[in-house]
Order: sequence, then structure tokens, then C-alpha cells
Amino acid sequence: MADSVVPGERWRQARRFVRLAAIGTGATAAAAVATGGVLLGQARQARRTIPMAEAPPPRCDGMYGAKFPGPALTMVVLGDSSAAGYGVHRRRETPGALLATGLSRRLHRPVQLHRFAVVGAISAALRHQVEAALECRPDIAVILIGGNDITNRTPRGLAVRYLVEAVHTLRDAGCEVVVGTCPDLGAIRPIQPPLRWLAHRWSRQLAAAQTVAVVEAGGWTVSLGDLLGPRFAAEPTRMFAWDRFHPSAEGYAMAAAALLPTMLSALGATPERRATRVGGDGVRSLPEAAQEAARHAGTEVSGVQVRGRDRGPAGRWAQLRRRAFFGVGAVPQDGPASDTSTVEELA
Repeated sequence: MADSVVPGERWRQARRFVRLAAIGTGATAAAAVATGGVLLGQARQARRTIPMAEAPPPRCDGMYGAKFPGPALTMVVLGDSSAAGYGVHRRRETPGALLATGLSRRLHRPVQLHRFAVVGAISAALRHQVEAALECRPDIAVILIGGNDITNRTPRGLAVRYLVEAVHTLRDAGCEVVVGTCPDLGAIRPIQPPLRWLAHRWSRQLAAAQTVAVVEAGGWTVSLGDLLGPRFAAEPTRMFAWDRFHPSAEGYAMAAAALLPTMLSALGATPERRATRVGGDGVRSLPEAAQEAARHAGTEVSGVQVRGRDRGPAGRWAQLRRRAFFGVGAVPQDGPASDTSTVEELA
């Protein structure tokens, strides 16, 4: 779900992976050189396997559900290629269109969608996207970001700081914010071990840090993690696009189905019964909830009060919810799932 880049930039990213991996291991110089050689080889193989970005994703801006009465809800989509919908060819297949259609049908009101997400964006780009989005006076914002921060090895604290700044600015303007946290780049099959293991670790660490920061800032998060991993392993040609790196139309539908119930909750609506919770719910300290969410794709985290207090001995309280709302078919869960959604129901 991260972005494809030009070959020269891929090579620089590969070197960043290797340099930081060698430093982080604390191994001897000889071991670091050997590890670096393996990682460079893995990165080179991924560079050959994952094609360059081609045409931009289809535009999805516009009015959805115009047949419904009442004033339109304004929705903005910010972030990188996973938010823009790179990898699909039809407007209705983009995550923005899927989510706007889903909101419109469930709220029975029109939704005006504006997409500001840009292919290749890192968290630092959110500042400019938010500035443009505020001109639309949005009611709800969806942010998908983090994959490119991993490949560019943006310091985690810096990436999170840019995201928090974006959430604070939107919340101060009265906009609800739902963030799909960093996807697990270790689930991308063209990336081979040991590079895959490092990508998995870094992705999960960033996702947990994003969750803590976003909820503290008044937003909601949904962990995307390896949401596509189990299905990709079984149906790679179906769940991922032609580049084997970005989701296919069905892959984006799964991600949108995981996000939609949280968007409804953020807007004060009750998600319909098909957004069934599957266990693992409950109140945790925010750091604990963030770690648990990073381990389980599709988990929602939001702030909550316990006995009228926002915080306990371990920090802010957070509500953890895990839902069986994963689009086409069932994704394996830790608990029993009584129902699932379909692409047709979402789109």
C-alpha cells in the first residue's frame, strides 16, 4: 500500500534500509557488512519486481448520493497513493469513492468528496494537503499515510509530529478525523526476508506511535496493518494490482470496509449490525491499545472516559473495537465472526 518510486529513488531507499538495519543490529562490522549485502540484494530484487508508477489514479472528487435530501456532508481524503487509489482504473473503485458512497447510503444524505491525497506523499506533505482541505470546510477527513515514511526512513517521531499537527488543525476547525495507520510493508511479497522482517517491524512501530498520537489529538484510528496479507497469500492476482504492491479494487474495498464503521461512529451515527465486533473489545490504556491494534488489522481505537476521567495511572483511556467488516468474504480472525460485508454492500 506504499507508493512506487523511480529506480534511482528506490536504490537510495534500499541503501537507507541497509544502513539503518546495520546500525540497529549492534552486530560486529563483519556481520554488518554481510547483512548489508543480503539486504541490498533483497532491495535490488524488489526494485526489479515492483514496476514504476504509471498513470495517476482516477479522480474521485464530486457529489455522491445526490438523490438524498438535505445539505451535503463534506468529506476530504488526505495522504499517499493508498488514499488516492493508485492501482485501479475506475473512479468508483477508489477508496474515496467507496467511502463517500458508503457514508451517503448509510446516512441517507449527499456527500461532497474532495481528494487531496498525492502519490508519493510522506507525512510532511500533510501540512499542505490540510491547508487546501480546510478551504472546503470539511465535516470529516480520512487520512492514510505512513508507507512512504517507512521506505524513506523518516524518523518516526518526525513523521508522527506532522500527522499530529494535521489532526490538531482539522479538529480545531471542527472536522472529525479518521486515520488508517501505516500498513505492514512486510506483507508485500516482492519484498523478501530479511528486508521484509525489518519492514514489518518498522511498520508496526510507526502504526502504534500514530495511534497514540492521533487519539491524544482527538481523532480515531483504524489499523490497516496486514489487512491484505492473508487474502494476498491465497489470491495474489485478485487482491493486489498489476504491480503486486498496491491493492486491487477488491483490496481497496476491504480497506474501505474496515474504515467505514469508524467514520460512522466519528460522525455520531451507529454502524449497522453488519459491522459486527468479533472480540478483543474493551477499555485499555492508550499505549496498550495502540500496541494491540498494531498487531490486529481492522482494529479501531478512540478516546474514552472511565468514571468521568480521561486518564488513568497508565495514561489516557482508549476504547478498542475489533470488527468483522472486511469486504469480500471472511478474513481470518482471532474470534468468531458472525457476519461480513461485501463490496456490493459498501459500494
